Amino acid sequence: MGLTILFGLFFLGLVVGAPVAFAVGLAAVGAFLYEGLPLFVAFQRILSGISVFSLLAIPFFIFAGELMLHGGISDRLVKLASAAVGKVRGGLGLVNVSSSMLFGGISGSAVADTSALGSILIPVMKEKGYDADYSVNVTVTSSIAGVVIPPSHNMILYAVAAGGGISVTKLFIAGVVPGILMCLALAVAAYLVAVKRGYQGESFPGWHALIVSFAAALPGLMTAVIIVGGVLSGILTVTESGAFGAIYAIVVTALVYRQLRWEPFKKAVYQSVRTTALVMILVGCASAFSYLLALYSVPEMLTDALLQISDNPIVILLLLNLLLLGLGMVMDMAALILICTPIFLPIATQFGMDPIQFGIIMMMNLGLGLCTPPVGACLFVGSVIGKIKIEQAVRTIWPFYLALFVALMLVTYVPAISMTLPNLID
Repeated sequence: MGLTILFGLFFLGLVVGAPVAFAVGLAAVGAFLYEGLPLFVAFQRILSGISVFSLLAIPFFIFAGELMLHGGISDRLVKLASAAVGKVRGGLGLVNVSSSMLFGGISGSAVADTSALGSILIPVMKEKGYDADYSVNVTVTSSIAGVVIPPSHNMILYAVAAGGGISVTKLFIAGVVPGILMCLALAVAAYLVAVKRGYQGESFPGWHALIVSFAAALPGLMTAVIIVGGVLSGILTVTESGAFGAIYAIVVTALVYRQLRWEPFKKAVYQSVRTTALVMILVGCASAFSYLLALYSVPEMLTDALLQISDNPIVILLLLNLLLLGLGMVMDMAALILICTPIFLPIATQFGMDPIQFGIIMMMNLGLGLCTPPVGACLFVGSVIGKIKIEQAVRTIWPFYLALFVALMLVTYVPAISMTLPNLID
């Protein structure tokens, strides 16, 4: 009955339109009251959930991403990608994918990627004769590289939700190869669709233009090098690295590129504070929610249910992926990381999967949910920028979904793809 109350209140909150964080918190409080547990225990769980030092990195990452969104870095990355791969058949599609890989590795946000690069590339692609649905589909699906390629604040949330003991540094480096693999799969899909529709490539601007574009984009690219390099070298903690990254982003956008004005700066600060507050409220409420999931033995119950279907690790891992994909279609990514990690991680580890590998698989699954209806934030943003209905975009997006699913299956069943680099730093 307590479990029914917990999930019943949670889904009721979602149905009536309450923010996910409040739905999670109210459900947890309702279950605590039913069990007769003192409410101060619930508040202790909430406070302990946000009293984690590594969470301090999240506002720095978010702020750095917002600064780069408004500071001219995206423009230079697009020019670099266009000079490098624009000459290929359907070249602007490949420019879109490669730009997302570069920008996602700097901002760590899929929605910021869609907004920044979509505003630049979608109108240009349409002007060059590319169909609106193709332009939106490439932009939306490639943007999720930002949640896999480091630095990603969602990986910090996963490490916290896993209960500690997972190295954020290893999570960061584990996302490099899978993130590149995703982008390569999307590039193949974008090329094949472009050939089928008869899109042409752009003319190669020459090696001089390529070198100039690289030099112009290099200061922005160094943001990711500072953040990730500081962590991997052991010189900086994740939090310190995020702080230095934010300071460097201010220097580059305001003093080097000279495009960060006062109004965009205020907007970046406002959005960063707003997003950070939402994330912290969600983390605290999810901590109390996770405490109740453990109290009701939900991971054990789900494990038993899956074992009734099969005891084959291949089948179990496929079912976990399908569950995460389904949940990602109807809920926010951050909330799912905090709620699902305590449930699914014990199952994955029981069948021999490393927690680092499972973290990357979760990022890929829930990232895909950002570009699927009915609540895909990236799909909404991309469709608005492209000025098309979501139904029109979804009707032709299946080749890109298929490419992402193939990459997901490879990462799931070939551990070396995500684990080789982390194992090198043991």
